[in-house]
Amino acid sequence: MKSQVRGGTRWKRFAVVMVPSVAATAAIGVGLAQGALAASFSISGQEFKVKAQTLEGTDFVQYGSVDAGKTLDDKAFAAPVAVSGFSTAYITNMCQSVVTPKVPFLGDITLRLEAGGEGAKDPNQRVYAKDIYLDVSDLKADAEFGNIDIGVAAGQLNGGDKNKPGIQPGTPADRVYQNGFSQRAETAKLSNVQQKAWATTAATFKLPDLKLSLHRGTDAECYKG
Repeated sequence: MKSQVRGGTRWKRFAVVMVPSVAATAAIGVGLAQGALAASFSISGQEFKVKAQTLEGTDFVQYGSVDAGKTLDDKAFAAPVAVSGFSTAYITNMCQSVVTPKVPFLGDITLRLEAGGEGAKDPNQRVYAKDIYLDVSDLKADAEFGNIDIGVAAGQLNGGDKNKPGIQPGTPADRVYQNGFSQRAETAKLSNVQQKAWATTAATFKLPDLKLSLHRGTDAECYKG
C-alpha cells in the first residue's frame, strides 16, 4: 500500500483513531502529573459533542496526542486524542453541547450552542475558524481529502512551511511524538459530522447567528450516543 495518495480520497463513515499505545499514554499521563510535560492548557473533565452539516478545511493535519486535566470530582486524568488541525475551516449548521451532571436541585443540565445555520444558503453565514486544532476522541462523518499523505512523521507535517499547521506548540505531542504516525492533506471536506472532543483552540473563531441555551436533562444534546 502506498503511503501517498494523490487526488481525492473518500472514506465512508470516516473514523480514524490515531492514538499512542496504552503504555505510552500511561507514561504521558504520569509525566503531565509530575510537571515533566507542558500541555497548552489543562482540559476540563467534561467531554463535549459537536455536530455539523459540513466542515471544509485547508491544510489538514492529524496526529495522536494526550490531553490532561481533572474530573468534576477533582481527580487527575489523561485522555488519548486524535488532534485535527486546519489553516482555515468553514462549518455549516454547527451544534455544540455539553452536559453537566447532577447539578444540585436541578439534575443534569445541557448547554447547547448553535451557529452557522444559514450557511447552506449563504456562504458568508458559515462558521469560520483560522488555525484551528480539534482534540477529538470519537468521529463519524463522510470525508473527502485532496492530495493526502498518510504515514508522515508528525514532526514533518508542515514540510518546513511555518504558515501551515504542524504539531501544536506547547502540547505533549510537541515533545514526545515528533516521529509518530500522522497524515496531512491540502483540503478536507467532512459531511454529516458527529464528534466528541475534549478541547478546541483557534486563532480566530467567527460564529454567525450564535445561539446559546441551557436545558434540564439531556434531550437537548446535539446527538445521542
